[in-house]
Amino acid sequence: MKIDILTLFPEMFQGIFEQSIIKRAIDMEKVNINLIDFRKYSKDIHHKVDDTPYGGGAGMVLTCQPIFDCVRDIKTEDSLVILLTPDGEVYKQEKAYELSKKKHLILICGHYEGFDERIRSICDLELSIGDYILTGGEIASMVLVDSITRLLPDVIATESHLNDSFNNHLLDYPTYTRPQVFEGMEVPEVLLSGNHKKIEEYRYQESLEKTRRVRPDLLDK
Repeated sequence: MKIDILTLFPEMFQGIFEQSIIKRAIDMEKVNINLIDFRKYSKDIHHKVDDTPYGGGAGMVLTCQPIFDCVRDIKTEDSLVILLTPDGEVYKQEKAYELSKKKHLILICGHYEGFDERIRSICDLELSIGDYILTGGEIASMVLVDSITRLLPDVIATESHLNDSFNNHLLDYPTYTRPQVFEGMEVPEVLLSGNHKKIEEYRYQESLEKTRRVRPDLLDK
């Protein structure tokens, strides 16, 4: 998989792709991640990429030309262009699985007060990571890259992500490790029984109860 990230602040990504699972995926050549400063595509003499909004208002708006030219330069028939915006479709685990099967993702990080509405015309998908506002799309793009990369074949054990929260519209069951007793808190006896059928039943019931308590909206699905 290839992921191109269009950003005005490539330095924000320093270190994030050099650790943990993402680094492993890169080392295994499962993913190729490129940071593209679309300011370099600006035709303005001062490499300006934003301007004041028509009709007035606070803040600056990203202009069309640099982003259009950048996308056209890197896009292929295998590309999926994604705009990261708070008014996009809310990102879910199902979408992460769907995107992990694509060959080439182009992520556009918005910034400032917003972007020219016409930029939407070159995008295939608009995504939001939640109902709150960030300074820009950089952190949102990191979230997408992390959640997608871990799903690529052989990056982590398949069982690991199949048992993740949200996979069956349920939150993950509680897990324990040694010691068996810590400050008076004991590991549930069923997990020590060696009875895999009972352990599976216990974990399902715990997932169900946790979801009912914390995220009952998931049970409607």
